[in-house]
Amino acid sequence: MIAPTKTLCPYCGVGCGLEVQPPALPGKTTHRDAAGTPIWRVRGDRQHPSSRGRVCVKGATVAESLDKNRLKYPMMRHSLDDPFQRVSWDEALDRIVTHIHQVRQDSGSHAICMYGSGQFQTEDYYVAQKLMKGCLGTNNFDANSRLCMSSAVAGYIQSLGSDGPPCCYDDLERTDCAFLIGTNAAECHPIAFNRLRDYHKKNRKVKLVVVDPRETPTAKAADLHLAIRPGTDIDLLHGIGHLLLRWQAFDALFIEDCTQGFSEYTQTLQSYPPELVARRCNIRLDELELAARYWAENERVLSMWSMGLNQSSEGTAKVRSLINLHLMTGSIGKPGAGPFSLTGQPNAMGGREAGGLSHLLPGYRLVKNPQHRAEVERHWQLPPGQIDPSPGLAAWDMMLGLEAGLVQLFWVAATNPAVSMPDIGRTKAALRRSPLTVYQDAYYPTETAEYAHILLPAAQWSEKTGTMTNSERVVTLCPQFREAPGEARPDWEIFAEVGRRLGFEAQFEFSDAAAVHREFVALTKSRVCDMSGMSHEGLQERTLQWPHPEGAEDVPEGRYSKRLYEDLRFPTADGRARFCASHTRGLAEAPDPEYPFVLTTGRVYEHWHTQTRTGRIPKISQKYPHPFIEIHPRDAKKLEILDEMWVLIRGRRGEGRFKATVTTAIAPGTLFIPMHWGFLWADNSEANALTHPEACPDSLQPELKACAVQLLPLPIASDASEQQQQDVMAINRSSG
Repeated sequence: MIAPTKTLCPYCGVGCGLEVQPPALPGKTTHRDAAGTPIWRVRGDRQHPSSRGRVCVKGATVAESLDKNRLKYPMMRHSLDDPFQRVSWDEALDRIVTHIHQVRQDSGSHAICMYGSGQFQTEDYYVAQKLMKGCLGTNNFDANSRLCMSSAVAGYIQSLGSDGPPCCYDDLERTDCAFLIGTNAAECHPIAFNRLRDYHKKNRKVKLVVVDPRETPTAKAADLHLAIRPGTDIDLLHGIGHLLLRWQAFDALFIEDCTQGFSEYTQTLQSYPPELVARRCNIRLDELELAARYWAENERVLSMWSMGLNQSSEGTAKVRSLINLHLMTGSIGKPGAGPFSLTGQPNAMGGREAGGLSHLLPGYRLVKNPQHRAEVERHWQLPPGQIDPSPGLAAWDMMLGLEAGLVQLFWVAATNPAVSMPDIGRTKAALRRSPLTVYQDAYYPTETAEYAHILLPAAQWSEKTGTMTNSERVVTLCPQFREAPGEARPDWEIFAEVGRRLGFEAQFEFSDAAAVHREFVALTKSRVCDMSGMSHEGLQERTLQWPHPEGAEDVPEGRYSKRLYEDLRFPTADGRARFCASHTRGLAEAPDPEYPFVLTTGRVYEHWHTQTRTGRIPKISQKYPHPFIEIHPRDAKKLEILDEMWVLIRGRRGEGRFKATVTTAIAPGTLFIPMHWGFLWADNSEANALTHPEACPDSLQPELKACAVQLLPLPIASDASEQQQQDVMAINRSSG
């Protein structure tokens, strides 16, 4: 019997372990997909500590997309109006390198931008940082994690002194009260939620609170569902804090010994009396009081959040307002308690560790910090002052740079900004202005490929070796177990080859991904995310959780805990955590008589991001064959909209057509559409045609979760629209 390859699911940040076997095994029937193509067998890895053998439908079917619509060879064109022509790697790389030299000479390195992805392995992220921030001297590397988790990063740094979720998945089964806000974990992080749900069912004293304007599958499992009005998260959290202060249900000793800023915070809470908060949030007063009672009466409160808090023009303040409640009650640094950010993408955590946002450097360092820059320059054997002291362009700023003609080279890898960016009409117009766009991906066609001049075929999960870190800081080695199609190459190898051709041979003499990893983990030594004791060789034996410093294998069991801050000391100048005293500003774009509804966006269980993988798997697409919009019956009746009717939704930047789902699961005055559909998969059904780019001033994360819209019925066009949607999807599902 051939031993299965142990690896990690390449979808969400839960980081489920998988076991993968070849399509054909001795004495076994060849495993095939619905079209009859042989595919690898995938099952959950029972020995993986995070998932314990469980796997969701996306992970179970991931192998079915590996050979569909693959980009196999470099392609190039001179104008966006020209067709692509197949070229050699040398031709493609020569054009890129020549253009980089020209841009640096004419405009400087700051006219070069790279936009990466939480789909990268850590080795890909690290080599990209070395190329851009080190050798080229520009911090213009950002990733789609900016749209996903950057408010969590900023919140952790400002409140606790460093990025890094302090909790672990074992806390899901040790808490007294789980407080979920801004996360539909049952659909977006299903295996982690299933662990919590099973524990909750078996322990009646354990409470589950869910804060969400929608009655999601997550909310349906709750003891208390707070269907707050969009944009009132800080009101709610400060309202809970107000009641805890009134009841004197706070840990005075912890606050005195371990925190700063409590006095200012208590002054802020005076502006949030429960009657006012309940009215603003559109919930009952007794519901608010019950939520506060759960915080007051349970020693171990575990909060979890995702994009519902992060994707906001006040995302960092929301995250910090939640952390405030943990600092107020001392529910941090102990089993079953703490603020737990659920990461969106499979290796967004690894990207943060490797410095994969425009203000970061590897090892949880900041580009603004002169000591941090000097440490990285020495490690990279670069002259002092090589790393720019100013943060680079964040994701949306890159679009503005293209729009203004300031960005002369835009390099996109493993993500699809022509669907996922806010204000997608403006985004597409900006992309069309790019003098040269390099698009590096595993699949073709994608929406972003429409705006590229050079296409580089990338090896994806299963075709290259590297590491990924999940939401609980567990690092898993993902080994190559199949050959990449055509001439596809690992992302890190492409970045390294460009670096060598630019003249930085010494910086990119990596023999393999293990060598990249060795250099990276050495940069984490003595940092919060210390992984200096990890290696590809060691990770072949088992997964490891950081901190895992050099020599960790030789110390007594329990020296390096699963949780951060168990000693109640924080990585700040004085070892104390910081309270946040921010007031709420509300939505950046509030509803008005012309645009009376608040539109919120999100995910569905079956699909992933912009469907680059899942849209090509028929059994995944069957449940949601077309996009939809949720509307409350009261609003539907007023507008004479019936269930299954096609409707027009219009905002200040664009419009779209969706099939109505009339349901009490959405609050009156609020609408919901999923963000997965781009123009390859449906006609005029892009969620981000409506969203705006207003962002949190600290995290620079856009407010993708709320915008103002109007709604109109479209009964006559419904049949034609539905057929058009089905035709488009059928074309794009077919294998290339």
